[in-house]
Amino acid sequence: MKKLGTDHVNLDQKVCSQLKSMILDQNLKSGSKIYQEKLAEDLGISRTPLVNALKKLEQEHLITSIPRKGFYVREFSKEEMVYIFELREVLEGLAARRASLRISGSQIQKLQNLFTGLKTSEASGSVEKYAKEDRRFHDFLIKIGGDDLLSNMLETYSVITFSYLVKFRGGLVRQPQETLPEHLAIIEAIIKKDPEMAEQAVRLHFKRSREKLIQDFNEESQNDSQSN
Repeated sequence: MKKLGTDHVNLDQKVCSQLKSMILDQNLKSGSKIYQEKLAEDLGISRTPLVNALKKLEQEHLITSIPRKGFYVREFSKEEMVYIFELREVLEGLAARRASLRISGSQIQKLQNLFTGLKTSEASGSVEKYAKEDRRFHDFLIKIGGDDLLSNMLETYSVITFSYLVKFRGGLVRQPQETLPEHLAIIEAIIKKDPEMAEQAVRLHFKRSREKLIQDFNEESQNDSQSN
């Protein structure tokens, strides 16, 4: 694990970023307790910047604190996940609109290279690789189209989404065969610098995923009620 205590510049923010990465990588799992002394030792920092970071992530709803028990990685309900997808639909649509207006030549090249050569079969290895590229794509979109406030909000929602879905969906709501054409349509709109098309393509992408999530949750509820 990377030691953070050797550089004191913006240490609290660096700890926040590291904790988000640990949640994404499932080194800190949903519902798990955070053992502060051990974690601070692993990161090479004192407990003060760690606690500061935990409080910051509590404000972002990634961490929850329980009196006399400590900090825990927050668990999210199905209803909260649907709402988060609704928020991402609007906010990431805005990020795509802004990205189409400000993207540079070098960024266009990076965008064009995403999803290149990826197989979209349902084999576990292909799905895992696609899920990583999916995250890279959305992170890159947020980076291009967001200011500090918007980027921070979308980064948090992205962490929540992936940490929830990775447990039983590999981080994906829908299969790569279905979402790859949507990703390519978003990339094309941004490269063409068409803000209206870029925003609508992103919103459609999230709308379909949100509807699939609702459908799956409803089916799970029906199956549970029938089994009882």
